[in-house]
Amino acid sequence: MKKYTLLFMSLIVLGLLGCQQGNSSSVKTEDNTTENDDLKEETTENIEGDWIPLFNGKDLNGWTVRGKTKWSVENGVMIGEGGRGHIYSGPEHTDVEVKGMFKLSDMGGGANSGLYIRSHEPADNPDGWPEGYEAQICHNQEAHTGWLWKPGVPTGKATALLSKDGEWFAYRVKAVGNLIQIFVNEQLVMSQEDDDYKSGLFVLQGHNDGMKIEIKDLYYKDLSK
Repeated sequence: MKKYTLLFMSLIVLGLLGCQQGNSSSVKTEDNTTENDDLKEETTENIEGDWIPLFNGKDLNGWTVRGKTKWSVENGVMIGEGGRGHIYSGPEHTDVEVKGMFKLSDMGGGANSGLYIRSHEPADNPDGWPEGYEAQICHNQEAHTGWLWKPGVPTGKATALLSKDGEWFAYRVKAVGNLIQIFVNEQLVMSQEDDDYKSGLFVLQGHNDGMKIEIKDLYYKDLSK
């Protein structure tokens, strides 16, 4: 009899331990989900929401240089100086958001640069002005940083000049459908509807001699999916 009693008690203990282990792996919440389910959803959202690096911080791999600007990389910063030119990078995009840190410095020749989206090289002159939308970077003219330009034409007015010569500032451009928005230091300064350019590449500009443009922490997000 004692033998059977001990066996019965052992089975009860093993059953209780199994229940505790099962409960520890999946705890029900009031909305009938589990803590593990919530963690999985949060992890998925984080992955989908990640920005994709456009510049690797090491070299110009993936970029195509056009024109006279000399581009280099130093300490995680892309630098453009010495003549007018542009540097292109894929992927080709439609609806997109791109952001980065920029610093434009006048070295005696006046300072001007730009961040382009939905842009292509001119078919008749690859070293010419890109055909697409440019978020202007300039501190010393009326159509300054935050203005939207199309080739040679200021198109969307910025409400304020929030960048300064020789100082880093955050720049972000968002384009969905025909709505284009430009943010400087996370402040919306330009919103414009335009239908001229539907898709293209990313482009950075070096405008002239006697200036330097520096870029770091450059990322994009595909909004077409």
